[in-house]
Amino acid sequence: MVADAETIADRRRLRRKLTFWRVVAFAVAILAVIGGGLFAAGRSGAFGAGRSQIARIGITGVITGDQRMTELFRRVGDAPSVKGVVISISSPGGTTTGSEELYRGIRDLAAKKPTVAFVDGLAASGGYITALAADRIVARETSLVGSIGVLFQYPDFSKLLTNIGVSVSAVKSSPIKAEPSGFTTPPPEAIAALQSVVNDTFAWFKELVQERRGMSPAELTAVSDGRVFSARQGVPLKLVDQLGTERDAVAWLEREKGVPHDLPVTDWKPRGSSDFSFWSKAAVGADLMGLDEAGILLRRFATSADVVKLDGLLAIWQPPADR
Repeated sequence: MVADAETIADRRRLRRKLTFWRVVAFAVAILAVIGGGLFAAGRSGAFGAGRSQIARIGITGVITGDQRMTELFRRVGDAPSVKGVVISISSPGGTTTGSEELYRGIRDLAAKKPTVAFVDGLAASGGYITALAADRIVARETSLVGSIGVLFQYPDFSKLLTNIGVSVSAVKSSPIKAEPSGFTTPPPEAIAALQSVVNDTFAWFKELVQERRGMSPAELTAVSDGRVFSARQGVPLKLVDQLGTERDAVAWLEREKGVPHDLPVTDWKPRGSSDFSFWSKAAVGADLMGLDEAGILLRRFATSADVVKLDGLLAIWQPPADR
């Protein structure tokens, strides 16, 4: 009986030791997951803001007004660790006001940090306005640039409505109020008023190009008929300064602006443009450690936590966790 009691006691002591070391191992694993996530986050600028770096800001897709970008330019400009900025552009343009907002924000940023635009495929219309704001434009040889012009489009459903027997009447303070409406053919004076607005905005666009690219009136006329040019064509036309890659853009910052060599290029993004909360970082760390299931669960938790922060009610669908 004594031997049995001692055996039971030994087993209990062993079980307690195993439990203790399991807890320690679990805690170490959690710390490693979070540490890995923080390391990965540092590479995206979120936690690497303390080390010297070159900031990369991406301008992609259709351009619209976005105050978050203005705030991002301010943050990058005020960051002591940022020694230079690459504006990576791949955009067909967008609204004129959105493009103007980007232009003003980048000009303010360029007053604080040396800034170079890298055209990674397309910088047309509003995208080219964005590129104009940088101190230099570097583009891939096959990139498209230009499309210097302004467009106002509207639908005309008047014939369709006539065919189906529908007419739209309006009482207006003047013939050009709320024109073009789309329900009737706009009167000539309305078309003239819209053309005046287009011409004025087009003149503003051309003034930016002439000022920033140092073109003569004849050179400006040659590139401002609305067409796009390849970057190879753009160099002799003064639309582009240099053909090359992002590495060439960085080399220019190093050579001409005194930016230290071999600094990491770190992505900076607007706040709220991506989910990279504490739990998202932990999920990245789990991925790095090969803990696939843990990463999936952490991402689900991150998504749930972010939904709570949003104003109003949401009905959101998430894909299944199994892969």
